Amino acid sequence: MKGVQEGTPEAVLLTGAAAETVRMAGGPWAFLGLWDERPVFAVDCSEADDPLPLLPEGMGGFTDLRAVAGLLPAGEASVLAHARGLMHWRTKHRFCSVCGHACAPRSAGHVMVCSNCNAQHFPRTDPAVIMLVVRGDECLLGHSTRFPNTTMYSTLAGFVEPGESLEEAVRREVLEEAGIEVGAVRYHSSQPWPFPSSIMLGFHAEGLSEAITIDPEEMRDARWFSRAQCLDPAAHGFALPRADSIARRLIEDWLAHV
Repeated sequence: MKGVQEGTPEAVLLTGAAAETVRMAGGPWAFLGLWDERPVFAVDCSEADDPLPLLPEGMGGFTDLRAVAGLLPAGEASVLAHARGLMHWRTKHRFCSVCGHACAPRSAGHVMVCSNCNAQHFPRTDPAVIMLVVRGDECLLGHSTRFPNTTMYSTLAGFVEPGESLEEAVRREVLEEAGIEVGAVRYHSSQPWPFPSSIMLGFHAEGLSEAITIDPEEMRDARWFSRAQCLDPAAHGFALPRADSIARRLIEDWLAHV
């Protein structure tokens, strides 16, 4: 990545010759597809003690994709997210979950096949629901234990349990985290979240109760915020999620529809 310090991050694509040095670090690789009619591959170098010297001089450096995804040029975030999620899966699934033997990559790195029982293993995506609960002219936002050093309040979220519908997951998570009963649930939009392998499914939900009872293991605080407060959060002592997040999109769409 280059341009991070200047606030204009841009993905760095290595030539085949330059990527050969990175590949020699011994990590997995995979074919991602065609981008602007050019074949693009992902190569994992996380096993190297210091991967930066593997890059050609002046090519840029490594950075956290989550911190810059919203600033990347169109298309680059998707390609990098694909690469990041696939490489994480490859490094964590080297052995068969059926018999324990080593697996080998197939289908350009998108399938792992057991060398003993021939079981096929595919990348997984874990569904998570994220929801803005609305009651009258207020919305429910929480301050998670995951961001203790900020004033940010965001929408509630959680993973979908086996055998559970998305609507049931929304109602369960809100009840568990904030003690609020939820009625109607309406799908809004989604956002890939390959950190390591999730997709965020966004909803607007109807709050049926008012009294908040937080789960202290999940939330530091949760409150009902008015439209006026959300339109000017700094003046009321809190911050909203970053602009490129689905959480922020859920909030802003609610604010835009009076």
